[in-house]
Amino acid sequence: MTGLKSIAIGEATLCGFSPFDPCVGSLLPRFPSEKSAMSLALKIILTPTLIGLASLAGRRWGPAVSGWLVGLPFTSGPVAFFLALDHGTTFAAAAATGTLTGTFSEVFFCLAYGWCALLFPWPVAALSGGAAFLLATFALRYLTLPLVPTFLFAVVALTIGLRLMRPIIDRAKRATPAKTPHSSEPSSINKPPSWDLPARMVISTVFVVLLTAVASALGPHLAGLLATFPLYATILAAFAHQQQGSLAAAGVLRGLLFGLFAFASFFLALAALLPRVGIAPSFMAATALCLVVQFGALWVLRRMMRAERAGGLAGV
Repeated sequence: MTGLKSIAIGEATLCGFSPFDPCVGSLLPRFPSEKSAMSLALKIILTPTLIGLASLAGRRWGPAVSGWLVGLPFTSGPVAFFLALDHGTTFAAAAATGTLTGTFSEVFFCLAYGWCALLFPWPVAALSGGAAFLLATFALRYLTLPLVPTFLFAVVALTIGLRLMRPIIDRAKRATPAKTPHSSEPSSINKPPSWDLPARMVISTVFVVLLTAVASALGPHLAGLLATFPLYATILAAFAHQQQGSLAAAGVLRGLLFGLFAFASFFLALAALLPRVGIAPSFMAATALCLVVQFGALWVLRRMMRAERAGGLAGV
């Protein structure tokens, strides 16, 4: 690429024009930088790999754990990484703060989907959850707070969201047929179609590529907010809802709320460290903190699930 660009500049000079003249420079061919090409390649390889692994793990341990698992920043994390590569650490740090603010939107998504799932099929519930997310995001784009208060408010919002999810699960339980004594899991779970996993990987990759491509036009705050769109959680919740009913969907959503504590911790560390220590150390430290919080949340979630099984709320 560099050689071809040098030839083009040389030809312009031989013809008596300066390649640095704005009029002439605009006529020269545009070549993608090696950095941009590497960034695109990483997006195409890293994003579907992460999403694929998360999907397989979620299938292994059920809807609640799969919801907890997608609390990890599988989509927004790569978005933040590529924003740092493409636009610099200052831009990425501001976007990370916006992503942390987007935790509020995810709480609205979970509650809207959960309540609608009690009355309507999965397409209506998914659209309602998405609409709630977008309305909250539109409001939050005008809200900019310092990093630490944003994190504390996010933790409070998640705690309130978990409390409000309790009556949703109770109502879904009452609407779900009782299981036999020999069954602690749903009796019939259809095997996912062959296209399911590739579709998840493709959709998530397209989302990451498009969002990072338009990030400059959106600005760091709005780009960070939109990076939290629960695309993957929507897929999991809708699939659980369609196959197993509103109780399984509520389990996914509650698991997601538990997982979002680690999500918020990840972006707290990222926003604080990126301008100070650079990309690699920031992401390593944020990932370490995220995993510690995530496994702590899993411990709490599993204890709650065991208590509910003992009390007759199995399958959530």
